[in-house]
Amino acid sequence: MSILDRLRGGFSRTFWVANVLELFERLAYYSSHAVLAVYIAEQVRLGPEAAGWLAGSVFNTLLYFLPLLAGTVVDRYGFKRSLLACFGIFSLGYFLIGLGGLPLGAPLVSAVGARTWMLIALVVTAIGGSLIKPSVVGTVARTTNEDTKALGYSIYYTLVNIGGFAGPFLAMAVRLNVGISYVLVVSSLTSLLLFTLTAIFYREPPRPSQAPAAPSLRRVLAGMLALLFSPLILLWHAAGTRFGPADARERRRLLLGRQDAPARFLLFLVIFSGFWAMFWHVFYALPFYVKDYLRFGRFEIIETVDAMTIILITIPATAVAKRLEPLAAMVVGFVLATASWFIMGTVATIAGAVAAMMVFAVGEATQSPRFYEYVAALAPPEQVGTYMGFAFLPIAIGTFVAGWSSGYLVTHYVQGGNPAAPRMWFVVGSYGVVSTVLMVLYDRFVAPKRAPAAAAA
Repeated sequence: MSILDRLRGGFSRTFWVANVLELFERLAYYSSHAVLAVYIAEQVRLGPEAAGWLAGSVFNTLLYFLPLLAGTVVDRYGFKRSLLACFGIFSLGYFLIGLGGLPLGAPLVSAVGARTWMLIALVVTAIGGSLIKPSVVGTVARTTNEDTKALGYSIYYTLVNIGGFAGPFLAMAVRLNVGISYVLVVSSLTSLLLFTLTAIFYREPPRPSQAPAAPSLRRVLAGMLALLFSPLILLWHAAGTRFGPADARERRRLLLGRQDAPARFLLFLVIFSGFWAMFWHVFYALPFYVKDYLRFGRFEIIETVDAMTIILITIPATAVAKRLEPLAAMVVGFVLATASWFIMGTVATIAGAVAAMMVFAVGEATQSPRFYEYVAALAPPEQVGTYMGFAFLPIAIGTFVAGWSSGYLVTHYVQGGNPAAPRMWFVVGSYGVVSTVLMVLYDRFVAPKRAPAAAAA
């Protein structure tokens, strides 16, 4: 069956409805995120450091950490009800964020304080947003079969990137013609429209008869805590064992053997978070640099370069990456992503920024498919779901770091017309240098050598 035939008859109506909902949800998310740091810093007047912390270290961190728990809620209450809750909370949350910069909201904001108001509004929005990915990805999984699954996920990821590309353009049009606060209002109205479309058109896909019952939230929390504290448990057991000179091999088996898989997995995720710590500076630091140092007012355009490049080069980059071992592909992706920031710091022009973002996108497209393959390979058969849920952890850690880092860099390198502003990107690039070195060391001394082969098999 050709790809065209599969597109025509291989997918159900629910599949297409879910993916269209995801497209417009990403449009709302990336349009708001394109201006969020600038909006909080300048329209709400909290400054770049508070803006980076609120937008990155609070809002986006929760948005990518909560799906670890939200999957249980989605499994228990169903995809449709979860989507309705998501879009309803999203609509309210985006409106509350926008109200913080509108005259209409001034009495309320002044009553509780601008910082407290934004904190509450962002947390509410993040809670709603945590439900979207488990619902849409789960719908794709249930509405595809072995013949159409790969293409189904390709459609999903393509639409996500289209939303990421179009969102900043929408934000720019609204900001320039109406005002930056109304970018959030438009995201709120878009979410309200998605709530209506979900209620009318989305149909709950049938749950497979052989599927196990949804785990309780208590069980999920217990599994998360066991995985998070596994390194300490391993070290405690190792410390309690009496080792003699003849037991060196046993010590190595305990510390680097199969029973340390959770600890090794968490180490890998922490190292990998360095990639996302670089990435999120695109939204928290780059807008200030582009508009204040490079004097290019339409900073949202630069934020679209990464998504557009990925749309164009995903297929060839994936084909090249398939020729490499997963960890090797990730290292190559890290090297390219790291190099992009040194390009931006060296070529302090709009053309340099565009070129840097294109190089970063090539690195992202090279490593991204192999990351999920490697996570699946590390997971014990009975814990695949838990491990794949933890695949969001590097994004959460990365945006937490970038939120703090971006505010500091903008304050100390960009504000006040500092001529040394391009040097800030060398700091961001140093995150990539450290992460790349750690990934090479992980591959050499820690990584299980059979995991990639098992995944390929």
